[in-house]
Formats: sequence, structure tokens, C-alpha cells
Amino acid sequence: MPIEILTYAALGGRLNISPQAARSLSRRLRLPRCLSDDGKALLSVDLAEIRHRSRPPRRRPSSSTLVAAEIETLKAEVARLETAAADYRADCERERERADRLAAELLQAAAETAAAREATARLETLKAEIVRLEAAAADRRADCERERERADRLAAELLQATAETTAAQEAAARLEDEIATVRTAGQTGGSIDGRGQAARRLGHLAASIVQADRKARALSFV
Repeated sequence: MPIEILTYAALGGRLNISPQAARSLSRRLRLPRCLSDDGKALLSVDLAEIRHRSRPPRRRPSSSTLVAAEIETLKAEVARLETAAADYRADCERERERADRLAAELLQAAAETAAAREATARLETLKAEIVRLEAAAADRRADCERERERADRLAAELLQATAETTAAQEAAARLEDEIATVRTAGQTGGSIDGRGQAARRLGHLAASIVQADRKARALSFV
């Protein structure tokens, strides 16, 4: 078709649309435009190239329909929120159970830690007691060594004292024999020299007996 020069109203009439819709269409299609002598806009239009179909007028929903739609929307939102709240409650329950379980484990760990500290303290006390007992045992061993050495020394001295006592007893027996001899000599009227020798022998024997007796007494006091 040839190009026609139309106003917005004429274009709307040809396309069965309003002048405002024709103005919007011309702007969208960037149709060439010029002004007439009276100041009206004139469009250069090739109607064959325009593939525009007028849309049927839309029916506006009534207020009750809008309210019902809004109610349905709100119901859907409430249902969604209730589902989300139920999920949150389930999550909260799980987290609370987890927190309770962790609290119980924490209490158990604290109790085990306290028991371990008490056991460590007892162990340290036992170690100190073992050290003290070892020191006391070392002192006792030293005392035992000293007592054993003293006992060995006393045993040796006792053996020596026993030997000396035996010798003293033998000397006492000899002294008794000498005394008996002196008495016999005195009774038979022996010489003065024989009496002097017998007296000297008795003095030596008495000194030996006294010395042996002193040693025996000294050992008995040790």
C-alpha cells in the first residue's frame, strides 16, 4: 500500500484504536512526523507494514474479587509462614536437644577433670610419701649397719672377755692351789724364801684376777 499522511486520530480510526494509542504506536515504531499548517502532527504511515491489532478492552475486576484474591494470597502467605514456623520449631527442638546433650557431656567432662586432678594430687602425695619412706629406710639401713658393726665388735669383745674370764678362773684355781700349798707349807714350817716366793706368786695371781674382773665388768656395761 502507498504511504499515507494521517493524524493521530485518523490513524487510530484506521487501526480501530484511540488517538492516544496511535501516538504511542507511532513513537514505538518511530514513524516519520511533520506539522501541518494548523499545527497538528501528521504521520507518514504505510498501513501494510503496521502489524498492530487492537487489544480488546480489559475488564477490571470488582472490589469483592480483589478482596477475595487478596484473602487467598494472605492465606497462602499464612500457610507458608506456618510451615516455616513449624520448620523453625523443629530446628529449635533439635538445637535444644543438642545443647542439652552438650551440657551433659560438659558436666561429665568437668567431673572427669576434677577426678583426674584429685587422682593426680593423690599420686603426688604418694610419691612424696614414697620418697620420705625411702629416706627413712636409708636411715634405718645406716642404723642397722652401725648396729651390726657394733654387735660384731661386742661379739668379738665378748669372746675376748670370755677367754679372759676363763683364764681368770684358771688363775683363780691356781691361786687356790697356791694358797693351799702356802697353808700347807706354813703348817709344816717351810723356809722363809719359799714363803716369800709363794706370796709373790699369790700377788701376781690376784692382780691378774682383778684385771680380768674389771674387763668383764666393763664389757657388761657396754
